[in-house]
Amino acid sequence: MKKYRVLVVDDSAFMRKMIRDMLNRDPMIEVIGTARNGQEAILKRRQLNPDVMTLDVEMPVLDGLQTLKMIMEENPCPIIMLSSTTKEGATNTMIAMEYGAVDFIAKTSGAISLDINKIAEIIVYKVKCAAKVKNLKSTIVSLPTVRKKRPILPFKKSYSQKKKIFLIGTSTGGPKALKEVLTQLPAHFPWPIVIVQHMPAGFTNSLAERLNSLSEITVKEAEKGEILQNGTAYIAPGGYHIGLLQGEHNLMIDYLDEEPIKGLKPAVDLLFRSASSLLTVEKVAIIMTGMGADGTEGLLSLKSAGGCYAIAQSEESSIVFGMPKVAIKSKVIDEIVHLEEIAETMLKHI
Repeated sequence: MKKYRVLVVDDSAFMRKMIRDMLNRDPMIEVIGTARNGQEAILKRRQLNPDVMTLDVEMPVLDGLQTLKMIMEENPCPIIMLSSTTKEGATNTMIAMEYGAVDFIAKTSGAISLDINKIAEIIVYKVKCAAKVKNLKSTIVSLPTVRKKRPILPFKKSYSQKKKIFLIGTSTGGPKALKEVLTQLPAHFPWPIVIVQHMPAGFTNSLAERLNSLSEITVKEAEKGEILQNGTAYIAPGGYHIGLLQGEHNLMIDYLDEEPIKGLKPAVDLLFRSASSLLTVEKVAIIMTGMGADGTEGLLSLKSAGGCYAIAQSEESSIVFGMPKVAIKSKVIDEIVHLEEIAETMLKHI
C-alpha cells in the first residue's frame, strides 16, 4: 500500500516531533522529513518531493506566507497551514488560502500547543484529504486592489420584502473560491447572499473582513437577529449553525441550537433546510469545492419545497470535488458551472 509522504515544517522542535509522531501512527502516512524554517522547507521540498506539506505560518528566516508563495510558484504541492488563533494569525491564514494553501489547522494553544494531541484526528484527516487534491494552481493569482467600501448598514435597519436569496455552501478550497466569486459581483447586486464555509471559530470574521476589502459588495460575519440587506454577503460564524427567519417584511439571520453535524458547525445542510421554509422567496443554492457530503440533504429539502435553482461547481475547477460530486449524483443539481463562471451565472438569476 502506497503511503502519503509528508514534510512537516515548524520552527518548534516540540511541535515538529508531536506532528511527526501523530501522523506516523496512521498506517497510510509516512513523515519523510522535517524543516525548521521556510528556507529549509523549500530545499527539502525539492529534495524529497512530498505528497503533502504541513507549514507553520509564523517562522524565522522565511515565514510561512513567503514560503508558501515560493513553493506554489516554483513547484506546487498540497499544503496545510498551521496557524495561531490570534487576529494576525487568522488574517495571515486567509491570505495563505488565496496563495494556494489547501487547508489550515488552528493551533489551539498558541505557537507551541502542548495539547495538540487533542486535534490529532483532525490533522490526520486533513493530511489525507490534501493528498487527494488534484487541481492545484501552478501560479499565484494576483490579488485585487483593496477598494474603499461603503459602511456596513446597522443590522436593525429594515427594507422591503425580499423576493430572492442566494445560498452558498463550501469547505476545503472555499476561501479561494469565494474570493473568485464575490469579487466579481457588482456593488448594486440586488439580493442578499448567505454563506456557510466550514471553518473554526476565530477565523470566519477574518475571512469576511478580507473578502469585504476585496469586493464591491459588502461581506460580513452573520449576526443573530440581523436583517438581511441587498448587496451583502453574510458568512456563518465558526462554531454556530445559522438559519433564516421570515419576518413580516424581511428576512433575518437565526442561530440554531443544534449539535455539530458529522463534526461540522456550521453545517450547510441546516442553512439549506432552514431556507426551505421560506415559501414566498426564490432560492438559488450553490455547492462549491469541499470534502464530504454536506449540503446535499439540505438541497433535497429545498427542492421538495420548490422555488429553488441548484448550482454545483465543476470538477475541473474544484480543489476537492466532494460536496459538489455528492450533490450531482443525488440528482438535485440543475446546472454544473466552472468556478470562474459562477458569478456570471448568479447575475443571470437576478
